[in-house]
Amino acid sequence: MSAETRGYFWLVLGGARSGKSTWAQRHALTHAGRQVLFVATALSNDHEMETRIARHRQDRAALGWRTYEVATGSLADAVTAAPLNDIRLILLDCATLWISRLLWEGPDSESDEAAEQRLMAEAEAFLSAWRAMGRDLIVVSNEVGWSVVPDTLLGRRFRDIQGRLNQRLAAAADEVVLLVAGLPLWLKHPQPRKETP
Repeated sequence: MSAETRGYFWLVLGGARSGKSTWAQRHALTHAGRQVLFVATALSNDHEMETRIARHRQDRAALGWRTYEVATGSLADAVTAAPLNDIRLILLDCATLWISRLLWEGPDSESDEAAEQRLMAEAEAFLSAWRAMGRDLIVVSNEVGWSVVPDTLLGRRFRDIQGRLNQRLAAAADEVVLLVAGLPLWLKHPQPRKETP
């Protein structure tokens, strides 16, 4: 599929409880109605997370969306294998949990550079898979660089990789929206869409 027929890409950024997921879901509902594939990346590893996941599942069920949970393995492979017959838009929430899970899965001896190369390769594989699908895409991701410097090596590695991942996603996106206190601020404005001849 050519670049002209690829879907449209919104990147939605924000801090914790900024309203980014709520905004992304409302935008997806307005743009594609029930024809949304929600790709959830949360890993259930304790009771609190299990409760959150259960609540989110219930909320999405009311919207009539199909949910695809990807807690292990390649995100690109999982999304490529998902049934997309009646799907107009893919909503990935969120890139932060996805990238943190990939970071934890790496070997203990992995260097910062090797970890970043591995995770960026995963991101590129996902973007390539999305382009081939011809569906619109919303990715939700955390802005993690505005708080205190993490006091652990792993925390600093995560912050740096997350920041660079956000930059890569922003470069690929058609629109980038930052949520602050529930209000959207456009960091990258939409460009006119190219029509297929």
